[in-house]
Amino acid sequence: MSGRLFQSTAVVGGMTMVSRVLGFVRDVVIAMIFGADATTDAFFVAFKIPNFFRRLFAEGAFSQAFVPVLAEYKENRGRVILKAFLNRTAGSLALVLMAVSLFGVIGAPWIILVFAPGFAWAGSQYELAVDMLRITFPYLFFISSTALAGGILNTFNRFAVPAFTPVLLNLCLISAALWLAPRLPEPITALAWGVFAAGVSQLVFQFPPLWRLKLLPRLRYGFHDPGVRKILKLMLPALFGVSVTQINLLIDTLLASFLPSGSISWLYYSDRLVEFPLGVFGIALATVILPNLSKDWVAGRRESFSTAIDWGLRWVALIGLPAAVGLFVLAEPILATLFQYRSFTAHDVHMASLSLMAYTIGLIGFILVKILVPGFTSRQDTRTPVRFGVYAMLANLILNLSLIGYLAHAGLALATSLAATLNAGLLFKRLRKEEVYRPAKGWWLFLLRVIVANGVMAAVLYYGTENLDWENLNLETRLGQLVLWIGLGGVVYGGGLLLVGLRLRHVSGVAARPGSS
Repeated sequence: MSGRLFQSTAVVGGMTMVSRVLGFVRDVVIAMIFGADATTDAFFVAFKIPNFFRRLFAEGAFSQAFVPVLAEYKENRGRVILKAFLNRTAGSLALVLMAVSLFGVIGAPWIILVFAPGFAWAGSQYELAVDMLRITFPYLFFISSTALAGGILNTFNRFAVPAFTPVLLNLCLISAALWLAPRLPEPITALAWGVFAAGVSQLVFQFPPLWRLKLLPRLRYGFHDPGVRKILKLMLPALFGVSVTQINLLIDTLLASFLPSGSISWLYYSDRLVEFPLGVFGIALATVILPNLSKDWVAGRRESFSTAIDWGLRWVALIGLPAAVGLFVLAEPILATLFQYRSFTAHDVHMASLSLMAYTIGLIGFILVKILVPGFTSRQDTRTPVRFGVYAMLANLILNLSLIGYLAHAGLALATSLAATLNAGLLFKRLRKEEVYRPAKGWWLFLLRVIVANGVMAAVLYYGTENLDWENLNLETRLGQLVLWIGLGGVVYGGGLLLVGLRLRHVSGVAARPGSS
């Protein structure tokens, strides 16, 4: 089983890697052309709002509710019933999305006031954000429909196309910045049109593989369908459960709108760097684990269910922890190398590095939430993640208000990290209490080995780079030094793991049977 999971995760991770690399190219282009000012703050808010609802409803609540029900239909129902269920689900989703998108376009002035109230005192910035939100909000319709298509393909073990799809967003935004922006009276609005075009292209890209599977949905009204009603029942509590991190990040944006110009952009660029390991690794693991856990639970394979979670958690420790340590130690060098050109200044690099270091503290928590929530939703338990999500959200709000006065935008990032860690801890504790997840033997020794290797890597990176003047290095030198130290860090970490006795069998999840940790 673990071999199949690893292969599928590698496919999703590889495709996501391509997307994230292009995402960095996109962000470099945007930073070079537009910098970090009031207009970029306006765009990032106009982009974050439909993106937030996308992650909340489409990738969050809908996917976590839809995939387990689809897995149940796939395992226990015939092809005809399955296709009728998909048609009605797609039709019902499309109807809701059309209504929400229309509301978003009409209500853009009020939505901006809700999500970025600080813009109300900056007239031109507020009006610009409203105009761009009216362009970007329909993205929600297209990308949520794309999530439905991706859920079908993932359930049928077609992981590559859904994982590659985000590449199209990056290509559209890069093209908009380089080609369209110089041709518009307000250049920044080109990015909003790039988002719109990306939504259309991402949905159309799913059609051929669905057609080959003979599962391309035909839109039918279906709120009366038992399967659709079951999805809706599971969705309502799941709205918070899997998407608490996104809600917390949006709260950061809301509060950051009251901070000095550039604060939203600094948070955006630091969040983008944290999203790299989260997307390449964390979301890839979650994407593969959810349908497999759903199938195991429906088939009554409880030991296999527990082993899959254990396998995922070991890889989180093995890959997620060094990613967090590396980002923390190399925060400023990475930001300087990627973004410090033309409009993006050394001051912007320093300010973004503060929030990046704060976000890395919660990177393991962010990834764990992605892995642990499917342990509940695959069993069609969406209520438990909700309760813990609410606790984490309240903690985030309290921490935000406590830290913003001392640490400004970095305090908002730190609050989000601590809240995600709390959420992950609560989810893990409940899975253990219910004995749904029983850790395989050897966990404490495994963690000790990983921590020792990370400590050695952190020391080498810190002492090796602390005296380098990244601000005044040219592009070639910066890039060469960064690649050198990232590569050396990887070698030191891998060598450290070997020296302390860690081997592939310790993370394979095959030999170790669930038992006491």
